[in-house]
Amino acid sequence: MTRPELLMVGPLADAVTAEIEKDFTVHRYFAADDKEALLSEIGERVRFVATGGHHGCSAKIIEALPKLEIISSFGVGYDAVDVEAAKRAGVHVTNTPDVLNDCVAEMTVGLMIALAHRLPQTDRYVREGRWPGGDFPLTDELRGARAGILGLGRIGKEIARRLQVFKMEVVYHGRHKQAHEPYPYFADLTEMAKACDWLVVIAPGSKETQGIVSRGVMEALGPEGMLVNMARGSLVDEPAMIELLQSGGLGGAALDVFADEPNVPDELKALDNVVLSPHQGSATHKTRAAMGQMVVDNLRAHLKGEPLLSPVA
Repeated sequence: MTRPELLMVGPLADAVTAEIEKDFTVHRYFAADDKEALLSEIGERVRFVATGGHHGCSAKIIEALPKLEIISSFGVGYDAVDVEAAKRAGVHVTNTPDVLNDCVAEMTVGLMIALAHRLPQTDRYVREGRWPGGDFPLTDELRGARAGILGLGRIGKEIARRLQVFKMEVVYHGRHKQAHEPYPYFADLTEMAKACDWLVVIAPGSKETQGIVSRGVMEALGPEGMLVNMARGSLVDEPAMIELLQSGGLGGAALDVFADEPNVPDELKALDNVVLSPHQGSATHKTRAAMGQMVVDNLRAHLKGEPLLSPVA
């Protein structure tokens, strides 16, 4: 029996690709020298797409695949997939939620501890042999501080639980108040930032959230305030953030995501009041394996005519 044809827009892990190849004939869009020629050649036959990260799936690709039925995307965020174009074409879109919640929450707390206790700097202090010359300066801590979470979704809730363990007060802002959550709700993001010591950004990337952490929000967070971005670089006004970090208008930042990945502004690299991470939120062996399996499971479910595990459209 001929296996159905699948277009892999962006590269996935070898183990994930191997699983997909058990059931599908895979065409690697990302490796094609002439991508338009590839789409022209196979477009009428492709019913499945696998993709992930910034590769996503554009309207152009969707339109070139008239028989496309499903886009299985690797990652909880699917902003790189043109969901509206998929809906117009009657194409299902899936993502990989839940399996990465704990990992991203753990990474968030790790970055917060690193920023508060200046762990990158203390590590260098020891390695550079500076300790015999005197103790490292005193640092901050999380205990007793108030953290405002922007986006109290699945991951946001896991972050909130962990921060309470560190004896932090948690409040949140989102599109609407969640009736059964115990944390105080702020309808206005700027007002929340003004009332908080930490602002944790974990909302989805979209047109609606682009630049939501504006200069005004960061100025409200203030000279003692700490910004943590685990969502998408697009949510934060990056030039304004850099300027405020340089001037002391913002106390510090722990950043796992950036506006133009993997290109990080040199100005950020030069600052001592930031902790930088190369988009590692879910980047562990255990979590990435679970995410990859969900990509495969969604494809197989559709192939068998079974309900999708995690449809977003």
